[in-house]
Amino acid sequence: MTLVTPAGYPRLLRFMYQVTFSEQSMRELNKLGKLAQLTAIEPISSLKASDLSHPREPLGRFNRAGQTLYRLRAGEFRFYFEVTGEMLHTLYILHKNSLEDFLLRNKLPVTEAQLVEQHSKFWKYLETLTK
Repeated sequence: MTLVTPAGYPRLLRFMYQVTFSEQSMRELNKLGKLAQLTAIEPISSLKASDLSHPREPLGRFNRAGQTLYRLRAGEFRFYFEVTGEMLHTLYILHKNSLEDFLLRNKLPVTEAQLVEQHSKFWKYLETLTK
């Protein structure tokens, strides 16, 4: 988008996506302090259309069950999201070493419902290891 400033010079605006989060994503973010949350979401918040049209590391694009999904590496986390118009909807935020990250990266035949179910059981299992 180009705007004309009062002096008559064009000024380019960077298109910003609205970022939304699934319940699972919000649970992961809520485990972090406020500053850590802002740091974690900064990379996805600053994505541009040109990044999505030609993804390269740390951004990747893949198809799963006929749906185009994106993966963004951001520090210790992996954001799995879809693009809908001017919105990036974060489906999952996973720790980089989690089982679910492995399943998604390797495109194993797991439904979203199974993934969420496994995610809950996986974290409950990890919590029992700390007791």
